[in-house]
Amino acid sequence: MRKASLVQRSEIAALKKQVKAMQSELNRLGKMRTEPARAAPTTASAASVAATRGKPGRKVVFTAERLKTQRARLGLTQEQMARLLGVSSLSIWKWESGGAVPRASRVPKILELLALGKREALARVAPEAP
Repeated sequence: MRKASLVQRSEIAALKKQVKAMQSELNRLGKMRTEPARAAPTTASAASVAATRGKPGRKVVFTAERLKTQRARLGLTQEQMARLLGVSSLSIWKWESGGAVPRASRVPKILELLALGKREALARVAPEAP
């Protein structure tokens, strides 16, 4: 009787471990399934920018390093870039240093500006200069 009870307890413990492992796997799969549904609305604005530039289906992503190098390539100061985007030069500095990330509503305009050529960017800055 004791031996049978001991065997049953060990089997119950093994079954509990299996249930816990299956439950965690189910939770993980559930999260994977729902994440793309949540991400779809936020990428809609980036999708319009991606459609105008780059390979189809490829998502264009904002990065601080890219902003910094493209601004330097265009020959713009942080202040000029800020005027073009309608933000403060402090915002540009924070975005470039990685201290902050621009709002999702600003990202398409930033990516559009980064796609400009040097002459076109300087032409847009010139009329706004005092």
